[in-house]
Amino acid sequence: MPRVAGVDIPNDKPTRIALRYIYGIGPSFADEICKKAQVDPQARAKDLTEDALSKIASVIDSDYVIEGQLRRQTQQNIARLRDIGCYRGVRHRRGLPVRGQRTKTNARTRKGPRKTVAGKKSVKEMR
Repeated sequence: MPRVAGVDIPNDKPTRIALRYIYGIGPSFADEICKKAQVDPQARAKDLTEDALSKIASVIDSDYVIEGQLRRQTQQNIARLRDIGCYRGVRHRRGLPVRGQRTKTNARTRKGPRKTVAGKKSVKEMR
């Protein structure tokens, strides 16, 4: 498996697909990197030469924020929102959806499993 930017990319996939295994590189960035490094995007990752891999690595290092640095940057941005106490920061702190989604229903991914609350007993049952 070729190693680019500290990540093993899969051998059997085309270069433009294999580069997406690096955190922070998606479809458009992968195509852009192949173009800048002058590498065939359809060539399999196992067929890349050391020269091509070094070109790809140098393009990524010079132009893109990826992997640990990107994760750290994202966490710092969220921490800043929490610290200044803005609406989005409060939503992050409480573990609720941040971007205006409804929460009465359909927020289970952020809120986690349901916490059942016992219902009130009716007047008829108390007799």
